[in-house]
Amino acid sequence: MEKNDHRGIWVFLEEFEGKPKQVGAELLGQARRLADEIGQEVAAVIIAHDADEALEMARRYGADRAYVIEGECYRHFTADPYAEAFSYLCEKYQPEIILVGATANGRELASHVAVKLEAGLTADCTALYIDPETAVMQWERPAFGGNLYARISANTHPQMGTVRPGAMPLPEPTPHQNMKVVREDFVPQQVRVQVKDFIKDATDNGISLQDAEVIVSGGRGMKGPENFAMLEELAALLGGTVGCSRSVVEEGWLPASKQVGQTGSSVSPRIYFACGISGAVQHVAGMDHSDAIVAINQDPHAPIFDVADYCIVGDVFEVVPALIEELSKK
Repeated sequence: MEKNDHRGIWVFLEEFEGKPKQVGAELLGQARRLADEIGQEVAAVIIAHDADEALEMARRYGADRAYVIEGECYRHFTADPYAEAFSYLCEKYQPEIILVGATANGRELASHVAVKLEAGLTADCTALYIDPETAVMQWERPAFGGNLYARISANTHPQMGTVRPGAMPLPEPTPHQNMKVVREDFVPQQVRVQVKDFIKDATDNGISLQDAEVIVSGGRGMKGPENFAMLEELAALLGGTVGCSRSVVEEGWLPASKQVGQTGSSVSPRIYFACGISGAVQHVAGMDHSDAIVAINQDPHAPIFDVADYCIVGDVFEVVPALIEELSKK
């Protein structure tokens, strides 16, 4: 197929138990920006057992159209049926660009679809650029352990990339009440895995870093794993979860799933507490889209204060217990 056969920027709206994930809205905002530069449409792709809430997200964040495939076999994500359905849509409607959230499911889906379509795929992007004349994407992602950024372009179509949740700001709603909905019936031929049930993680109130509205992160300044207990207490009082810097993971104090930064998770909570974190560029790149950043550090010249909205120069072992005491009174 020639390049000019491909039109539109597609966003996969991943959902879990009928609820679309926030990364879908983040990507719809980016798709709108890119589509306006090249004069093309934004389309949401919804593969689900029940598409209603995902369709509402697509309308709310300005998609021009939505491609929908529903069925019992799509109640829980597994790679085979989702990839077959997505590839079917791609072969029929030929998108120019595909954006998928770099979640565990999103990464698996995108890689399967890229293989089926023989398309290039750039993973874990943190910034997106496009040439308005040629519609060629430049996908930016961290490389060499987050010490530099690489910009990657592909000469295959569709152009595909996964984007880290939280790497892009949540856009303002731009409702599109006349969004066109295209429904397709598709029954996958291969379903090798069936999901019977989910057991939710009981830690951290079941809140993931990407979904948390409040994150209390600690760095090397916490001095040891035992001191993260007070950060967990503060996070629980605020209805949030705990994160950390790369140095904490390297020390073995917390698992890698808790790392915020270029080589960890990109997050955009309402409030981000940086406790005993110096503010290395690798960490800041993963949390600078937070609505409000509160930094606590003894060093008045710590780089974290350059990006913080509220700066507390003091001992984290005095400041955090004081915050816990005050919040516990309410």
